[in-house]
Amino acid sequence: MPAIYVRQGQPADVPAIMGIIEDARAFLKAQGIDQWQGTYPDRAAVEADIAKGTNRLLVVADTVAGTASLLDGPDPFYTRIDGDGWIGTDFYMMIHRFAVSAAIRGQHLSQFFMSNLLTEAYARGYRDVRIDTHAQNVIMQHVITGNGFSYRGIVYLDEPVPERNAYQLLLK
Repeated sequence: MPAIYVRQGQPADVPAIMGIIEDARAFLKAQGIDQWQGTYPDRAAVEADIAKGTNRLLVVADTVAGTASLLDGPDPFYTRIDGDGWIGTDFYMMIHRFAVSAAIRGQHLSQFFMSNLLTEAYARGYRDVRIDTHAQNVIMQHVITGNGFSYRGIVYLDEPVPERNAYQLLLK
């Protein structure tokens, strides 16, 4: 079995990250989901994540196979939430821009990747982790709920279709 691990993204990883985002964009489009069908996430967002040290990569057999951003809250887009709402007011981390390469899709490595992000959040002292996704992105919803997150309501971004299902996981 090849080595599978998570590490921080570096500037040299930007082309690989953009390739994964393009894979995800095409995959979503093929499913008729309008998430990520504009320019976001773009190279500038990826480079900013790397510069801030928030980008994380899933590496499989020495190849970048997944990307995500692990960010400290608060997120201004999470201020308004329709539905049950967030539980508690603790400081929280967010997972954004989560995507895996088409080359590993279906191998359940998204679960592994998410688990590693949660472990890092916990190790950094966070017990509240939040994430959002498009209402039609059932595959990502499966990854999210498969890692113990619960649905909390709808948050609003500033994309062409701003509504996103919001999830929260309280770590013990």
